[in-house]
Amino acid sequence: MTIASILRAKLQAAFEPSLLTIVDESHKHVGHAGARPEGETHFRVEIVSQQFGGKSRVDRHRMVTAVIAEELAGPVHAFSLKALTPAEIDAR
Repeated sequence: MTIASILRAKLQAAFEPSLLTIVDESHKHVGHAGARPEGETHFRVEIVSQQFGGKSRVDRHRMVTAVIAEELAGPVHAFSLKALTPAEIDAR
């Protein structure tokens, strides 16, 4: 199972998102600290869930990082996150 698929499974189970985008950006960081030749070290995630309603940006990030703490402590070196509610998406 790839790191991206593990992230997807955990985030889907925890937040039942209406939108979940996971992009492996490891290829942009070849040769940088934390990069591995096999990739899957740098990710960008956008997640939209009702569960973020009434939560601050910091609280949303804490919620997400708690779910994927094992991956952040191990193979994932960098993680960019945008956590929104459906209403925030509609307001775009």
